[in-house]
Amino acid sequence: MKAAPGRIRIIGGHLRNSRLNVPDLPGLRPTSERVRETLFNWLAPTMSGVRALDLCAGTGALGIEALSRGAALVQFVEPAAAAADALRGNLTRLKALGGEVTCTDAARFLQRPAQSFGLVFLDPPFASQLWTPLAQQLEQGGWLAASAQIYVESPRDLTPGLPPNWMLQREGHAGEVRYALYRRT
Repeated sequence: MKAAPGRIRIIGGHLRNSRLNVPDLPGLRPTSERVRETLFNWLAPTMSGVRALDLCAGTGALGIEALSRGAALVQFVEPAAAAADALRGNLTRLKALGGEVTCTDAARFLQRPAQSFGLVFLDPPFASQLWTPLAQQLEQGGWLAASAQIYVESPRDLTPGLPPNWMLQREGHAGEVRYALYRRT
């Protein structure tokens, strides 16, 4: 179930129960609370001090949840100026340290000199079909730590083409959404 338009809740960590303001933008699809709770239960043993990349940030709920639960840094990438501005506003209002927002599209961002991340959230707009090209850029561009974890959210009936060294660790379904956690080997 989706949160009410305009507000979503952080579900764990030091920002627990904080509300995020969400702009009304076409195609913006926040990850549900139920899916975020499951994902962060999976990630709990590895969250402390991790450097994370929220590549198609949208509302930033995944990255802010990561900051709330102990990530050292989250790089947010969001092409829509209104969503990027709302994300910056939420980070400032919540005093969420360690978050940096870049307003550009994911493919362009990944053409920059690489930084190594231990956790990546890959949840592009479903209509974009960007899973495979972005996964290839992440893998080939040096963006992933040796045993990085990659969260992939896609339509239920789609299993994206991902690099062969990304090993599926866990997966689930919620409504029309498939969510999966991979580990780079």
